Amino acid sequence: MEISYELNDVEQVAKNIIENANTKTILFYGEMGVGKTTLIKKIVEVLGSQDEVSSPTFSIVNEYQLQNDKVYHFDLYRVKSTSEAYDFGIEDYLYSDHWKLIEWPEKVDIDLFEDFDKIELKIDSDNKRILKLN
Repeated sequence: MEISYELNDVEQVAKNIIENANTKTILFYGEMGVGKTTLIKKIVEVLGSQDEVSSPTFSIVNEYQLQNDKVYHFDLYRVKSTSEAYDFGIEDYLYSDHWKLIEWPEKVDIDLFEDFDKIELKIDSDNKRILKLN
């Protein structure tokens, strides 16, 4: 699935992602400033969380409550290695049945993730976001 969208369309894009994802683990790839966190905030909201969503840049992972589930939002930008991810217990989160939304997954070994959906985000010359969901 490929979608071209503007920021005011982000709610519909979040709904499309939730409807088309094959797993509850979604890896977000894209340059800094492309809108990964903005999109994740909207996904968490569309899933039904009432929690305030913020970037977990320094905490590495934030947890948001849903009615009968949870969302773990990771920002691995500051993680320097896969062993550092193991040190903070990433496998406990990854082996859960909850939603896992992961920014900067390329900072760790891809083998750490078993089943996942991959989102690639880019900005085109008209300042529209291009999203590819694999």
